[in-house]
Amino acid sequence: MQGKISVKNSKLDGVRVINLMTEKEAITNQNGEFFILAKPDDLLVFSADFLDYMRKIVEVEDYNKGFLEIEMTSKIIQLDEVEIYDYSNINAVNLGILSRPAKQYTPAQRRLQTATRLHPTLYAGTMAGGSVGLDPLINWISGRTSMLKRALKAEEKEILLKKLENFYSDEFIIEKLKICSIDLGRFKNYAVYDDALINSIEKKDRSKVEFNLYRISAEFQNINAYED
Repeated sequence: MQGKISVKNSKLDGVRVINLMTEKEAITNQNGEFFILAKPDDLLVFSADFLDYMRKIVEVEDYNKGFLEIEMTSKIIQLDEVEIYDYSNINAVNLGILSRPAKQYTPAQRRLQTATRLHPTLYAGTMAGGSVGLDPLINWISGRTSMLKRALKAEEKEILLKKLENFYSDEFIIEKLKICSIDLGRFKNYAVYDDALINSIEKKDRSKVEFNLYRISAEFQNINAYED
């Protein structure tokens, strides 16, 4: 699939485009153009040091058109001084709006909740003695719920990728783990599927994260050597 990014007052080359479903990767040229293998429901991630993070789920319309137009924004310039006020004690519970803190959902989790939750009193139709909202039935028939579950899993991996990047820079992976720069995207996507690494990242155990990264890098290099 061909595509092009547009950014105001910024260069267009060097933007990394990753398909989180297939782990394929592409880099934009000086005109912001790129080509990457993708199909409907695939999640594409666009990133560069000088741009805000961007993601895009490939829709059927995009696939049929065979072309993606992506608008990105430049990162905000860092300020010399910032004053921070603590409003952490002001929330819905303290104000008496809620009796307990509301559960936090990511965007993909919210979409999945909407697509699958049951409504006990709304709409017509019954199942096991209770009424069912129309959204779950329509989504079950259309297969959208399955797509949202895949998007949720992709988002979870995307979050893990960001956490991994917060632990270690690309320079560390290249110089210490001996991963070629051209394989950076593939290695990171390979790493975040490792259960031991995921567990150490979630526990913020830096020593175990580093231990697992060295182990995974050796596995990754063996696989590359075998494929070559």
